[in-house]
Amino acid sequence: MPIQESKYSPPFIFRNGHIATIYAGLIRRVNGLEQKRERITLPDGDFLDLDWSYAKIASQKMVILLHGLEGHGQRPYMTGSAKLLNTLGYDACAVNFRGCSGETNLLFRSYHSGATEDLEAVLNHVIGMDKYSSIYIKGFSLGGNMTLKYLGEGRLLPKQLKAAVAISVPCDLHNSLLQLLKIQNLLYSKRFLNHLTHKLWLKHQKFPEDLGTKEINSIKTLKDFDDIYTSRAHGFKDAMDYYRQCSSKQFLSAITIPALIVNAKDDTFLGSACYPIDEACDNSSLHLNMPAHGGHVGFYEAGDTNYTESLAAKFMAEYG
Repeated sequence: MPIQESKYSPPFIFRNGHIATIYAGLIRRVNGLEQKRERITLPDGDFLDLDWSYAKIASQKMVILLHGLEGHGQRPYMTGSAKLLNTLGYDACAVNFRGCSGETNLLFRSYHSGATEDLEAVLNHVIGMDKYSSIYIKGFSLGGNMTLKYLGEGRLLPKQLKAAVAISVPCDLHNSLLQLLKIQNLLYSKRFLNHLTHKLWLKHQKFPEDLGTKEINSIKTLKDFDDIYTSRAHGFKDAMDYYRQCSSKQFLSAITIPALIVNAKDDTFLGSACYPIDEACDNSSLHLNMPAHGGHVGFYEAGDTNYTESLAAKFMAEYG
């Protein structure tokens, strides 16, 4: 599919990728959304918390929302998406990945960029409700990578799944890691690492035989975290093996339903390998939109709705 031309032109101050990223993550507020929490049990006995919001009129359309690294169902990019979708007649299910809903999950494992088994469990749950004839997925960052990997892994997709949108996607996980380790991204990577290591101390309390204090104290970078915890807890040899197996870029050629990727060119979290131009050109189901500005999950626009929220809703409406 030819690359989409982006018409996004934010106010001058938001043409700085860092400002766009920080505003969206720390300053933006979304008011007036009511969510109802549902807990589901996963096949391995763990749980996921789902935060539902609903269209005013009973709907047969719904969207599954997947957050990014150390996000949750109340992050503004999740609630902003849900609020707009509700007004357009879609129910929205904001998924909190394992350990991200305010309560530590039950198992030693947690979530990661390639944990498509959990997305599949949510889809099966939604389909089992026998309520929705049109289902869509919208994933952000880590959740975007998970979305694309799920679509391209070769499984038989549910007939109700019509399309998907992935925002600010680290399609090549190692390439994205290298960007996050750069000095310009030090504040972001430190913030992520602080959240992740805090959770590891909670894991240590429940599973001291699986994770020692010396190991946790040795973690200095995000790659260390993936070497010491992510890979071990989820069956990978090491961090590099995890990145190789879970990067969505290798699965893009096999995607067969309409999928939109929106990656800003000034996203400091993404390196050149995270812009799958060749893959989009070779796959008629894959749409790639690369605005000059937007930062990481930023895309500011005046009012309650940002650029990617409107764009995603328009894209979904084309495939009902």
